[in-house]
Amino acid sequence: MTSLSIAAPNRRPLDTSPAARAAILLAGGTLSLMAVVAIARGALGLSPTLARTHDVAVWIHLGSVLPALPLGLYVLLARKGDARHRMLGKLWAALMVVAALSALALRDLNHGQFSFIHIFVPVTLIGLWRAIAAARAGRIDTHRKLMVSLYLTGLIGAGSFAFLPGRVMGTWLFG
Repeated sequence: MTSLSIAAPNRRPLDTSPAARAAILLAGGTLSLMAVVAIARGALGLSPTLARTHDVAVWIHLGSVLPALPLGLYVLLARKGDARHRMLGKLWAALMVVAALSALALRDLNHGQFSFIHIFVPVTLIGLWRAIAAARAGRIDTHRKLMVSLYLTGLIGAGSFAFLPGRVMGTWLFG
């Protein structure tokens, strides 16, 4: 008697370990929740108003980063390789390019100069280029590793600095 292996339809093996998926979910979910609370507090007038919130570059940056947080989380955790994954991945990459380029205009906290956080701009742009090139070349494992790294460094790492005292999101969240 032989046993037949029947694969579940529309199921693909996990491309990251359960521990990595949990870490991504925890980090992305926590930062997304912090961002939602900060935006709500700012919009409701429950936190101080900063002069720099009237800067267009701040709104372009927030307008690209805020949707990139949950979208990237979804793309990393959802089924891979289908048309939806490719479309949402392209949207996420575009949001990340806008976020990185708009960050170049955000220099008011360092007297008009770039600060250490601006290292995430070339890291993000070069990482995106390498990840897209890897996917197009069929090097999916490399693509996956680069995209997870970009999410964790370019969004979670850099985004964590946004909640420091004196920064817009930090002021909105903590007052």
